[in-house]
Amino acid sequence: MTEQLYLADQTLRQFSAVVVDVADNSGQRKVLLDQTAFYAAGGGQPTDTGTVTWDGGSAVVVAVKKDGPDIWHTIEGDAPASGLTIEGSVDWDRRHQLMRTHSAMHVLGGVIWNEYRVLSTGNNMEPLKGRIDYEFDPLPEGFAKRIQVAVNDEIAANRPIEVTFLPRETAVEDEDLIRTKVNMIPDGVKEIRVVDIVGLDKQADGGTHVASTGEIGTFTVVKTESKGKGNKRIRWELS
Repeated sequence: MTEQLYLADQTLRQFSAVVVDVADNSGQRKVLLDQTAFYAAGGGQPTDTGTVTWDGGSAVVVAVKKDGPDIWHTIEGDAPASGLTIEGSVDWDRRHQLMRTHSAMHVLGGVIWNEYRVLSTGNNMEPLKGRIDYEFDPLPEGFAKRIQVAVNDEIAANRPIEVTFLPRETAVEDEDLIRTKVNMIPDGVKEIRVVDIVGLDKQADGGTHVASTGEIGTFTVVKTESKGKGNKRIRWELS
């Protein structure tokens, strides 16, 4: 099992870890660590990248992926031996852009829920841009402009973004978390990580976020698309 250091400290850029295992599949080297600050792709948020170094060697981390309780780091370069201690360094420019992007996604979701009571059906993001699908049919008139203004107003409000951990039984009863379907989280998860944009949006979430909405930047709706009856897509970016 790999301890996910970023769940408690989203600003951790450098860390030490012990190599638990090394795999080489068709020339693709992967390293399993006992703990990591690299975010493993999931929940629409892409993987972190960066480097790992050890006595006598180094490698570039190009992808990070969960496999059950384990987190494997795909690397380019030589692989450290099992049992060695490595020093990991997260590509902070990429990570911070993804933190801004993920927080913007939550602001957008909070604005749409509070205004329209409409649920998201899917999302995806890359650094400083994202898309999210909603159960609209059709989109309300003037929707894109109205949402863009509302999201930027929430960003300007500089709302704190707080991370807490709740016992599962408490989270399941929290009406503010109903949109994230906490009851669908595997039974083995006894503690739920909650990301709260204070006064706007509260979600069970395992991703990385900035400390307040004022850190997000300027939000722009790029386009809206119809993906079929009752499914509309919003594409947006940050600057």
